[in-house]
Amino acid sequence: MRLTLILILGLAYFNASCQAKSSTKQEQQLYPIQKSDEEWKKMLSDKQFYVLRQQGTEYAFTGEYWDNKEKGIYYSAATGQPLFSSEHKFKSGTGWPSFYMPIEENAVKELVDRSHGMVRTEVVDSGSGSHLGHVFNDGPAPTGLRYCMNSASLLFVAEGEELPAIVKEWKDKHNK
Repeated sequence: MRLTLILILGLAYFNASCQAKSSTKQEQQLYPIQKSDEEWKKMLSDKQFYVLRQQGTEYAFTGEYWDNKEKGIYYSAATGQPLFSSEHKFKSGTGWPSFYMPIEENAVKELVDRSHGMVRTEVVDSGSGSHLGHVFNDGPAPTGLRYCMNSASLLFVAEGEELPAIVKEWKDKHNK
């Protein structure tokens, strides 16, 4: 009986981990921006690569933007795609930049994340599928959502600042 239970639990765990991995691989095929790991490593810092491409997480209260109060736009550090506005940022007390909604509905995609023995909702940019953070149902009105993002996945441009090249490239490609 005990061996049967162990086998059943083992198979269930194996099946769940395979499904989680396969859905991530399938999702990666759907993004317009495709690059090899070598290409990503050339353009991103080690920390950015860890967060954006390996689904890493910064330690709380260590990221550059967790307490940023300037007005502006947060872009994907991987693509230059606009993701969040400072108008939707709020102080969550978690130590990560938190927003109650993306700048546009299709700016991000939400995926099931079954890693670390939990089921969460991962947030990726819709341009490359790069990991940004997670979304939770404990945010403020009007959405009740908390998009909890890693600073390393973001590039902030304050109002009136010149746009960096990666953002200009995104805007040129997408006529925005």
